[in-house]
Amino acid sequence: MNGFKRSLLGYRRREVEDAIAARDSQILGLELKAGARQAEIAEFETETTTLSGMVLERERELKVLGERLREANACHDRSIASLEAITVRLEELEAQARGQATRIRMKALREAVEVSKKVKALTDAELAEESSDHAAAVPAPEADGLFEGRVKLEIGPLGDFSQLVGFEDAVGQIGASEISVERFSEGRATLSMNLDQPVDLLSELEELSALDFKVRHTAPDNLILDVDEDQGPEQRAA
Repeated sequence: MNGFKRSLLGYRRREVEDAIAARDSQILGLELKAGARQAEIAEFETETTTLSGMVLERERELKVLGERLREANACHDRSIASLEAITVRLEELEAQARGQATRIRMKALREAVEVSKKVKALTDAELAEESSDHAAAVPAPEADGLFEGRVKLEIGPLGDFSQLVGFEDAVGQIGASEISVERFSEGRATLSMNLDQPVDLLSELEELSALDFKVRHTAPDNLILDVDEDQGPEQRAA
C-alpha cells in the first residue's frame, strides 16, 4: 500500500482498484495452478491405485501358481512312489513266474521220465512177447548167423554216452549204412541199420566192439544184446 499516492480524501480510488484487481488476478492464477496440481495429484493417485491393484493381482496369481506348483510336486512325488511300488510288484511277479516256470519244467521232466519208463516197460513187454512168439514160430537165423537188409539192434546197459558212440562206430566199421539211434533210455540203446549184403553181425561186433555182451534175443531183422555188467572199469571205458 505504500505505493499508493494520497489524494484529498485518502488514496486514489483508481490505484486501489487496480491493485485489488491485480491481487485477485494473482490469486486466481494461484488457484488455477493449485487446481492443476490437484488434478495431477488425483491422476497420480489413480495411477497409484491402479498399480497397487495390479500388484495385488500379481501377488494373488503368484500365490495360486505357487499352490499349483506345490500340488504338482506332491503329485509327482506320489507318482514316483506309485511307480516304485509297481516296479517292486513287477519284480515280485517276475520272480514268482520264474519259480513257477521252473516248477513246470521240473514237473514236465518228471512226467517225461515216467512216460519214458512206461514206454520202455511196454516195449520190453512187447519185445518179450515177440521173443516168445518168434521162439515158437520163427526159425532161428541160418547156421552161419548172417544178417541182411534193415536190422534193429538193442544193447545195454551202457555206462555212458561215450560207450554208445564207440559201439555205433563199431557198427559202422562192419559195412552198415543208414545207421541211426532210435532210442537211448536208462542205459539201453536201440540202433537201426541197413546191411547191403549178408554180414556175420555177431562175429563182427565181438571183434570190433570193446564191450562184452551176451545175446538175449535174435531174429532175422532184430537183435537184442545184454552187456556183461561184471566187466571191469577198464573194459567199460575202452
